[in-house]
Amino acid sequence: MFCEKAVDLLRELQRASDGLLTPYNEDGVRQVLGELRALYIPNQQDANISRAEERSDLLPTIKFRHCCLLRNKRCLLAYLYDRLMRIKALRWELGSVLPNALRFHLAPDELEWFNQYGRSLAKYMHSIGSEGLDLVQDTLPPKSLFIEVRCLQDYGKFEVDGLNVPAEPQYAAFTAEG
Repeated sequence: MFCEKAVDLLRELQRASDGLLTPYNEDGVRQVLGELRALYIPNQQDANISRAEERSDLLPTIKFRHCCLLRNKRCLLAYLYDRLMRIKALRWELGSVLPNALRFHLAPDELEWFNQYGRSLAKYMHSIGSEGLDLVQDTLPPKSLFIEVRCLQDYGKFEVDGLNVPAEPQYAAFTAEG
């Protein structure tokens, strides 16, 4: 009873391959929440008795239950946070549409979070610059600091970010200039 179900949830996540999303364990989460309720109510009653009657013999039991409550809460939050981070990674890898095979692994609230995260990300990407910026497109840094620039028309000599650009038809520029 004491924190076993919460630890089982974490073991389930650990057994899953890196980045894979296991089906949401609603039964396990409900059991952990039930254990939290089962520990909280007697702990609250014993704490009230201990305060009212000044009984110090109940303090070790109260502290033990309280530690179990905190551990269950930490394990449950770690389970939910890890799942959200995996869902977030799926948004960056797969885009805004999840395959049906993965949709069945999500709880309704997780699916709603995925859709809201996608909308927020899209809104942010459209707000950058005049045409927007696709952050999903280039997730890896460039291999070289320089890019090759070819001029299609000769505009003569001009300046970009304080750097004089030669009037040659082809030159190398820093990637930040391109």
